[in-house]
Amino acid sequence: MFVRASRPARPVRLLAGVALSGALVAAASGCGRQEAAPADGTDDALADRARQVAEAWDGSTAATTWRTGYHPTGETVQLPRGGLHGPADEQAFEDGRFVLRGELPGPKPGDGRVRWPGGATLARPLVGADESYRRLVGARVAGKPHLTVTGVELGEMRMATSRGPATVPAWLYTLDGYASPLRQAAVLPSKPPRPPIGRAHDLPGLPLDRLVRTAADGRSVTVIALHGACDDGAAVDVLETTGSVVLASSVKGADDGICTMQAKMQRVTVELDRPVGDRVLLDAHTGRPVR
Repeated sequence: MFVRASRPARPVRLLAGVALSGALVAAASGCGRQEAAPADGTDDALADRARQVAEAWDGSTAATTWRTGYHPTGETVQLPRGGLHGPADEQAFEDGRFVLRGELPGPKPGDGRVRWPGGATLARPLVGADESYRRLVGARVAGKPHLTVTGVELGEMRMATSRGPATVPAWLYTLDGYASPLRQAAVLPSKPPRPPIGRAHDLPGLPLDRLVRTAADGRSVTVIALHGACDDGAAVDVLETTGSVVLASSVKGADDGICTMQAKMQRVTVELDRPVGDRVLLDAHTGRPVR
């Protein structure tokens, strides 16, 4: 059953001057002729596409490959226990403003092992501490508050994956003023399989930007959906089968008229009838796993 089970939240940020082309311009800019409650077959088109994606993936070789690899479905960076201390530290983290006091660990390690409950394991290459740190650090802004890293060591973290919760190797960053470390997954994900269905063309709405998190109980997923500057936001419909969860993003209440070509990013949490488990989470527009 194709269900609109999403709960739109606040927009995350505005991407000014995003270049969009063709049919995507109308959808993302809000300058098309969609109504708040479309009667032009939009919902039917999305539902039909979701069914096609589910049928292509369920029982496919791609689905089997996906389930035997390591694919994160949650945050690969986990904040210190209890979160950051305040808005200044939170903004420093978002901006990637870190200062390293001391030295990073030496040469890049070899392989690490991902472990799932029940005994299943998978060896995957590890990211070195230097590369891991570069991923955390963004543009340095002089005079702005920052987070000070006083130590880095290799440890572990628990995180959501396409095969359920797993324990993975992680770089543990000791931060000045914090009793517990910031953790970043140190193991490289598996290469995603070739999708058994191609990207949709002329489908209403826009592809999802990315997966943010899967709830601890697996009963909801949070994604970043795109919409335009002149509409009422994004909605995400869901189709659940025994082997997949297909998400289809659409734009609500687009208005006619002149509108700047900007795209907004919005967090949307989608409630599910049952836990994701090892079902493949898919984007109806692209026919690919949501990552």
